[in-house]
Amino acid sequence: MEKTNVETLFSWMDETTELIRQHKNETYLESLITTMEILFNENTPVDMDDILSHKIKNTLTAIDFEAYQRDVIRKSVQLAILKGMKGSTQQQHLMTPETVGLIVGYLSDKLTKDKETLRVFDPVSGTGNLLTTVLGQLKQEVTAFASEVDQTLIQLSVLSANLQKQQIEFFHQDSLSPFLMDPVDLIVADLPVGYYPDDIRANDFELKADSGHSYSHHLLIEQSMKYTKEAGYLILVIPEFLFDSDQSEKLYSYLQKYAHIVGIIRLPETAFRSEKNAKSVLVLQKKGKNTSTPNQPLLAQMPSFKNPNAMADILGKMNSWFDTYRK
Repeated sequence: MEKTNVETLFSWMDETTELIRQHKNETYLESLITTMEILFNENTPVDMDDILSHKIKNTLTAIDFEAYQRDVIRKSVQLAILKGMKGSTQQQHLMTPETVGLIVGYLSDKLTKDKETLRVFDPVSGTGNLLTTVLGQLKQEVTAFASEVDQTLIQLSVLSANLQKQQIEFFHQDSLSPFLMDPVDLIVADLPVGYYPDDIRANDFELKADSGHSYSHHLLIEQSMKYTKEAGYLILVIPEFLFDSDQSEKLYSYLQKYAHIVGIIRLPETAFRSEKNAKSVLVLQKKGKNTSTPNQPLLAQMPSFKNPNAMADILGKMNSWFDTYRK
């Protein structure tokens, strides 16, 4: 059973990480990076203390890593990272919930299934869990890109992708700086919410604030649009209040000018830590020669993910909407 495999692999990673953490007196996430490197290399680092190295080599013989499927590896890594982030108050250190990633993956598959090849980009990839969840649901040949400014998060995401044998090109930079990358067919992102501190850089954006700091989530929407091909799609996890803020009129005008609003899916509050963290999924299509706004955008309120009957009902309605979307 998959659950047993996830638990088994997570337990091994957790015990090994705790062993390293106690020995080296560092944070859980720092030790987890070492654990993931050991799993990937199937050996301990040459500079590791002999006693610790011997203990870990013994535990390595107890695990057949190659036997684990990609999704089992992703979920085990996710559990270990969540443990390491427990108690973290930094907004950028919150991982996209599993169920939200699956919905973004479902939408990605539905919107791009006619394409034989696909270029996908997550400009704020964090630990990489959203992007690898989406990649797991796409059936075509995919070239994937990700960007993350945080050193620890990008190390975790690179190692997670390596362990899953997912080929992703990572950019370690501020996601609002220019990228050496051609536009992509699909952008997926869980937008971090807040103010962007670099007013000089923000000046280059249409969605800059008229005074004071600009909203980073607004600038990221514009940056994402810039790196999307004509007629390409953007699937963005957004805060509930996106269109109710003091700068939302400017954002709405910008979207009217450059994009078609394909849909908004409200996520259940139970998927998040608290009501104020509640989010929705905004689906956009960048305007192109033969694009048009759908007659009826996809508007849905997702039920609690713990209610399988209601979930089946809403997914049935969404499938019906997609059947008519291209006609």
